[in-house]
Amino acid sequence: MNELLTTVDWSRWQFAMTAIFHWLFVPLTLGLSVIVAVMESIYLKTGDSRWLKTTKFWMTLLAINFAVGVASGIILEFEFGTNWSNYSWFVGDIFGAPLAIEGILAFFLEATFGAVMFFGWGKVSPKFHLLSTWLTAIGASISALWILVANAWMQYPTGMEFDPVQMRNVMANFWDLFSGVAVNKFFHAVFSGWALAGVFVIAVSAVFLLCNSNRDFAIRSIKTSGWIGLAGLLLCMYTGDGSAVEVTRTQPMKLAAMEGLYQGSEGQSIVAFGIINPDKRYDNDEPPFLFEISIPKGLSILARHDMDAFVPGINDIIDGYDMVDGQPVNTVSYAERIVRGRDAQKAIRDFGQGLREADSVQMEKAESVLAENYKYFGYGYFNSPGEAVPPVALTFYAFHAMVILGSYFLLYYIVALLLAYRAEAWLTHSRWLHVVAILSAPLMWICSEAGWIVAEVGRQPWTVQDLLPVNAAISDIPASSVMVTFWIFAIIFTLLLCAETSIMINWIRKATHTDIEK
Repeated sequence: MNELLTTVDWSRWQFAMTAIFHWLFVPLTLGLSVIVAVMESIYLKTGDSRWLKTTKFWMTLLAINFAVGVASGIILEFEFGTNWSNYSWFVGDIFGAPLAIEGILAFFLEATFGAVMFFGWGKVSPKFHLLSTWLTAIGASISALWILVANAWMQYPTGMEFDPVQMRNVMANFWDLFSGVAVNKFFHAVFSGWALAGVFVIAVSAVFLLCNSNRDFAIRSIKTSGWIGLAGLLLCMYTGDGSAVEVTRTQPMKLAAMEGLYQGSEGQSIVAFGIINPDKRYDNDEPPFLFEISIPKGLSILARHDMDAFVPGINDIIDGYDMVDGQPVNTVSYAERIVRGRDAQKAIRDFGQGLREADSVQMEKAESVLAENYKYFGYGYFNSPGEAVPPVALTFYAFHAMVILGSYFLLYYIVALLLAYRAEAWLTHSRWLHVVAILSAPLMWICSEAGWIVAEVGRQPWTVQDLLPVNAAISDIPASSVMVTFWIFAIIFTLLLCAETSIMINWIRKATHTDIEK
C-alpha cells in the first residue's frame, strides 16, 4: 500500500508539473496568433509597410513559443498511457475520441498553414498568406477545443455508459461531450489566452519604450493588443460567470473549496480576501478563517444568480443537504455514496463471475444493482467522507489569486489604452509605467496558472468526477520509475523554458538596436 501511495503521489506531481509547464506556452499561442492575424489584416487593408514589419516581428515570437508548446504537449498526452493506464483503459473510449480528433484535424491544420504563415512570405499571394495566418490561429483554438472537451468530460462525465462485459466505459452519445461545462471551459480558456497575450505584447512594447527605441511600433502594438486583450479579459469574466454556475450544478464540492465554505446559508456571502485556518477540517469545530473580508450575498449571486439562494458548504454536501427555492432538499450523503459505490463494485464482480459461469440470472441481477448504483462507483474506493474533500487551502488561494489579478488586469488594460490614445507622450516617456507594464507580465501567467489549479486541484481526489479516483487510475509501475522520469522531465522542461526565454530576449534586444520599420 505504501508503494501504491508513493506511485500515486509521484504520478500526480509529474502530471501537474507537465501540465503547468505546458500551460506556460498554450495561452500565449492562442492569443498571440490572433493578434498577429489582426495586424496582418490591417497591413493587407492599408498597404502600410510598417504594419508588415510589425506583423513579422510578433510572428517570430509566436513561432518560438509555438514550437516549444508543441514539444511539451506531446509529453503530456503520452503520460496518460505511461502513468495512468488504468484510467486510459477504463474511460479511453470516451476520453480518447476528442484527443484523436485534435491530432487528426486541428494539429494538421496548425502544422500545414503554420508552415505557410512562418515561411511563406513572398512565396504565396498576400491574401493566401493572410488566410493561412487566420487558419493557424483558428487551428490553435480548435486544438484547444478538443483538449478542453476531454478535460471538461473529466469534470462532468456524460455521453457514456458502462459495459460490464468489457469492464470499461464506452461512448453512448458523442455530442453529449459538448456540455455546458465544456462550452464554458473552452471559451474561458481561449479568451484568457487573448488577455495573456495582450499583456505580453504590451510588456515587450514597454521594453522598446524604456530603451527609447521604435516608439511608433511600440504604441501601435500597444493599441492593437490592448483592444484584443481587453476584449479577451471581459469575455473571460463573462464565461467565468457561466463556469461558476456550471460548477455549482456539477461540482458543488469544488465550489465550496474555492470559497473555504463549510456551512452554507441562504444569501451566502463571498470572501473577497481571507486567510484559511490550517487546523480546520470538515469534522471539527474550528473556524474556517483566521481572517476574512466578505461581500454580503456575493456567493449566492455568483453561484445561482439569486442573492437569497442557498449555497451548500462542504459539511452540507457531505451530509446530503441542499436547499432549492427555500425548501430543504435531501441529496445523497457521502456515507451513503460510499456504501452504494461498493455495491456497484460488487455488482461488477458478480457480473463477471456470472459471465464466466454462464449464469444469466446472476448477470441480470448484477446489472440491475449496477444500474442503480453505478453513478457512485468511485466512492467505493474511499473509507471515509473526508477522503473526497479536495485540498481546500490551495483551491481557495488559487481561486482568489485568479480573481484579484483578473480585476487588476481589467484596470491595467483600461489605463494602457487611455494612455496610448490620450496621453501618448506621457506613456512614451514615463519610465515607471514601462517598469510596471514589464513586471505585470509574470503576474498574468500566475493568474492563468491559478485558473488551472482551481480546475484540477478543486476536482481532487478524482481523475473523473465521482467515477474514478486517482488511486484507482494509475499504472502498475514502481514509484522509482515515476521519480526518475519526473526529474528528467523537470530538467527538460526547464531547459526548454530557459531556451525559449533566451531566444525571445535576444530577438527583442536585437530589435531594440535596429529600426524595425525600415
